Amino acid sequence: MTAPDRAALREHLVRTMIAGDVATPRQNNLLHYRRMAAGNPYYLFGLDLKRSWTERDVLEVMVERCGVDPDPAHLYGDDTIDPELTLDALEAMGDRIGRAATRREAVVLATGHPSTLTPVYQAVAEALRAAGCRVLTPAAGWTYEVEVSYSAPERRRLVYAPHGVAMLESDDGRTRHTHDAAPMEAMLEELAAESGDWPDLAIADHGWAGAAGEAGIDSVGFADCNDPALFAGAAEGKIDVVVPLDDGISPHHYAPMTAYLLRRAGLG
Repeated sequence: MTAPDRAALREHLVRTMIAGDVATPRQNNLLHYRRMAAGNPYYLFGLDLKRSWTERDVLEVMVERCGVDPDPAHLYGDDTIDPELTLDALEAMGDRIGRAATRREAVVLATGHPSTLTPVYQAVAEALRAAGCRVLTPAAGWTYEVEVSYSAPERRRLVYAPHGVAMLESDDGRTRHTHDAAPMEAMLEELAAESGDWPDLAIADHGWAGAAGEAGIDSVGFADCNDPALFAGAAEGKIDVVVPLDDGISPHHYAPMTAYLLRRAGLG
């Protein structure tokens, strides 16, 4: 795909609801902000945030870095993501990926949204490999148990999509959404203990990005407006770049964004 210019990509992001008026419910956003402020590990994405975050603090950082509605009285309905912030962060991510390519760095890529964002990560991984980067794939096959609603715990397995994108699958072979930091922590533990190789850059989301940032690795990634922890981590300097977007859109709609990102990185 030919990369669009900034104006064309902005129009595409708004039209497909990747940014602009998004379908993420405001009440869901506020619930996640409340739980993150309360220190719920599921909503901290593996980050050990240093400051004391109140619900109002979280809303303010989400207004600044994501572009949600600033009105604290807006309790229900849809919310917003500022497409200009999306584009600015996408360009900053592209710049960092471009430096990784120039330096031929070691990189890990991972997603908690395998059903929607995998093609974005795969395109980046393929381009970085072609540029001479080492795409690391540690802890393949590592498993752990997660609590799932009211049922018995279920096992999750760390697997890699083609080109080296980490994700989780269940015993039935289906890929699974996750916020968990534990899989990235397992990847880094294996790298530290066995190979001696260490990532220069993590390109990820959810707990994959949070755990990498907490470990001191340069981390860039994507986050929805109901995922405040990565934005808070960026405010504290633990995450380098967070691109605000709706992370649940049909995968093909991210293709123009991916082309724009790769062109910015000099990998188009």
